Amino acid sequence: MTNNPNELTIENSVLVLIDHQPWVAFAVHSIDPSLMINNVAGLARAARDLGVPTVLTTVGAQGSILADPIFKEISEVFPDVTPIDRTSTHAWSHAEVRAAIDATGRKKLIMAGLVTEVCLAQSVLAALKDGFDVYFVSDCSGGITKEAHEDAKLRMTQAGATPMSWLSVLSEWTPDYTSAERQALTDVMRQRGGTAAVMADYVLAQVTAGLVLPPPTSAPVQPARLTPTNRQAKTAAAGTA
Repeated sequence: MTNNPNELTIENSVLVLIDHQPWVAFAVHSIDPSLMINNVAGLARAARDLGVPTVLTTVGAQGSILADPIFKEISEVFPDVTPIDRTSTHAWSHAEVRAAIDATGRKKLIMAGLVTEVCLAQSVLAALKDGFDVYFVSDCSGGITKEAHEDAKLRMTQAGATPMSWLSVLSEWTPDYTSAERQALTDVMRQRGGTAAVMADYVLAQVTAGLVLPPPTSAPVQPARLTPTNRQAKTAAAGTA
């Protein structure tokens, strides 16, 4: 998106989703798990539709007695991407994770993960030390307790990371509501946006009824996926490099 004055843009950021898995989510009590799943699914789809590179990684999803795959709500968005699986809670120290991130050539990381105080915090703090700008999406993450989640947020913020919500990330990527990029997010906003979805439905109802004219667009509205993703076989680097 051209002429975006915000810190985070479609062209300069990469999304990193860490350990969004059923077994890990069982321990989350700082947020309603169904709300967290909804939020991260919305963020993942928005990144895909806008062509923002996305790295997916899991912990212990394979190779043990039980399988613990990434949320289906994420795998359905990226069906051709195999998440990078690890045995350590420290995703940043995993060579394949770092390689996938470095391959994008981008220094602004948008991170979310489970649980906040362990897997997310460890990678956020390490990325900051390595000179990356890190933004963590708190409502796409969750802690074992509310106190643990809040303590981790404070720790990451004090270290230099920036807290955000998933809807604020979308707004940062697409500040101009007349742009093709913002229009491309209409479906995901209506499906995953909560009260924001209700607002969008209300406005669209007025347009459909012919009571108001639709807002002008600065460019023709594109299909949901604006740019093709570069799905690398057996890696979790999705999107444009």
